[in-house]
Parts: sequence; C-alpha cells; structure tokens
Amino acid sequence: MSLKPSATIRYTAMRLGIFVGCLVLVAGLVRLGWVPSGLGDANPAWVVLLALVLSAPLSFVLLRKQRDEMSAVIAGRVAGAKDKLAANRSQEDDAVDEAARAGR
Repeated sequence: MSLKPSATIRYTAMRLGIFVGCLVLVAGLVRLGWVPSGLGDANPAWVVLLALVLSAPLSFVLLRKQRDEMSAVIAGRVAGAKDKLAANRSQEDDAVDEAARAGR
C-alpha cells in the first residue's frame, strides 16, 4: 500500500498553499506601500480579499492537472456508488418478486 495522499487532499493542500503565498505577497506589498492598504480599519479584510482574488485564477491555471485527477477520482466513486445502489435495488426487487410468488 502506497502512502500517496488522495487527489482531493493534494489539490486542497496545493490550493491552500497558493492562497497563503498570495496572502504573504499581498501583505508584503501593502506593508511596502505598493498596494493601497484598504479603507480605514479594513486592512486585514482587504489583504485577505485581494489574496483570494489573486489566488483563484492562479489555482485555476496552475492546478488544472490536479483538479482533473481529483475529478476523475470523484467520478469513479460516484459511479461505484451508483452501481452499488443499482445492485441493492435489484436485490430488493428480487426479494419482492419472491415474496409475491410465495403469497400466491
């Protein structure tokens, strides 16, 4: 058994890493005065919001491969769950049919 993290955990960790990197970058730029510091006491909210706005398109472009991998894993799990549900339904239908035959 390999210790490779799941695709979802890896994607989420990388997305969080990109956000934290953007947060540090924006906070540094605000501290240097290269980016406006927001309105009044809104500095922390401004920094977080700007970091979110920057990290979203970066994540979309940079993490395409990981997102597709995660999507394939989730699609496989959904297909497996649908197969199990269909198998359970057919078992229930068979049981109902047998009960109906026995009741005749």
